[in-house]
Amino acid sequence: MTSIGPRRILLILAHPALERSRVNRRLLNAVDGVVDVRLHDLYELYPDFEVDVAREQALCQEHDLIVFQHPLYWYSTPALLKEWQDLVLEYGWAYGPGGDALVGKQLLSVVTTGGSAESYRPEGGNRHPLRPFLLPLEQTATLCGMEYLTPLVIHGTHRLGPLEIEAAAAEYREVLTGLRDGSLRLRDEQGVRCLNPSIAHGARG
Repeated sequence: MTSIGPRRILLILAHPALERSRVNRRLLNAVDGVVDVRLHDLYELYPDFEVDVAREQALCQEHDLIVFQHPLYWYSTPALLKEWQDLVLEYGWAYGPGGDALVGKQLLSVVTTGGSAESYRPEGGNRHPLRPFLLPLEQTATLCGMEYLTPLVIHGTHRLGPLEIEAAAAEYREVLTGLRDGSLRLRDEQGVRCLNPSIAHGARG
């Protein structure tokens, strides 16, 4: 890691319609005020998609763990997060000769899906586990010399009740706090960690 002591976490949120999201808004509320966790809302900062590359690179270098929190949009990230990657992760800075700015840092995907955990199985409607849809992010981390942590996933967001959302939010806070303090290790088992196991039936993507 790049620091001794508590890890500094940069929580990069990419949600084009956060005001209509019950789950992502509650997740953010759960970690609001947690020391050493900085929320960075891309759609609020860059509604015109004019990303300040120098600013974003500086923020990444100041933090040890980068979190991408977003809904799954057509088996990928929302457009602005993809734009962020295209612009910020420059050759010679994030990868390639001299591109070692992110080496040793960690990357965590926090993903919400409208589809159920059952739909992300070979026999389900999406025909594959969720993890393969995140391979571009995993490979991006690898190319940049980062450690890609086991993704956190909340499935079936349209059908979650208030108590289920609260439970997922509380676990999210515990996970980020544990990662910050070094008391939690998200070991990469090529699956996902579901934050709503009551409806996921133990699915591991």
